[in-house]
Amino acid sequence: MPISRPTRRLLLASMAAAAAAPMLGGPAAALTQAQANELIGRVMADVQGIINSGSSESQVITRFEQLFTRYADVPTIARSALGPPARSASAAQMSAFTEAFRGYLARKYGRQFRRFAGAAAEVTGARQVQSFWEVVSTITMRGEAPFEVRWHVSDRSGQILFFNLIIDGVNVLAAERQEVGSMLERRGGNLDRMIQDLRQAG
Repeated sequence: MPISRPTRRLLLASMAAAAAAPMLGGPAAALTQAQANELIGRVMADVQGIINSGSSESQVITRFEQLFTRYADVPTIARSALGPPARSASAAQMSAFTEAFRGYLARKYGRQFRRFAGAAAEVTGARQVQSFWEVVSTITMRGEAPFEVRWHVSDRSGQILFFNLIIDGVNVLAAERQEVGSMLERRGGNLDRMIQDLRQAG
């Protein structure tokens, strides 16, 4: 059954998380368009390989966690998703939150992305934006009009990694930050309690 565009947008807008451009200071002169394109090509190929593999849900989740570890700037993504509370969190709390958040992302998208099996994806362009590259890809699902996914790629961490997504016009940073903020608010601002619960969320 085809997934409607609003449903798809809602699903993808809940995605994982990312960092805002202002967080990335300094030039990205060392990072080339070809390198950014190559990273995203590998990410998309790996995602397709996972969701088309016919693996069990637990295997898919494990492989998605490996994918986030390999290709995403998870510490930056986690800090951005947590927002202002990250400034007052201890180093131990940030480490625990980052680990829990990585698992949360893997469970969330490992489960949700299985419905995108069979979709075609290709890199169609790129442009430099401030201190990073925005790589544009086109996703085509059966029975759906193609839509764009824009990947934000930086080497600020010392590695070439993606740190944000804009999917069909929806910036996933805002969605994940809202989700994490709501989780924290429901726990009275208790970060340790939220981290404990995040380990089971997704």
